[in-house]
Amino acid sequence: MVEQHWWNGDSSPRGRRDVYIRTDGQRWDVEAQIGGASGRSRVQECTSRTSALILADAWRGTHPSWRQMPR
Repeated sequence: MVEQHWWNGDSSPRGRRDVYIRTDGQRWDVEAQIGGASGRSRVQECTSRTSALILADAWRGTHPSWRQMPR
């Protein structure tokens, strides 16, 4: 289940970036996706919701264009 999702506001295939936090209730994963659903992605397993949030924040960086998407 997707717990949180952010995207960088760029809808072009090459510029789009997404970061997801997912959980099954016990495991937590953070996915960074480049280029939309058909692009590349990297998934990192985390030990808790807190560590997933820290990683997602780090992967998003500080650029102000990032937006949290509704679930």
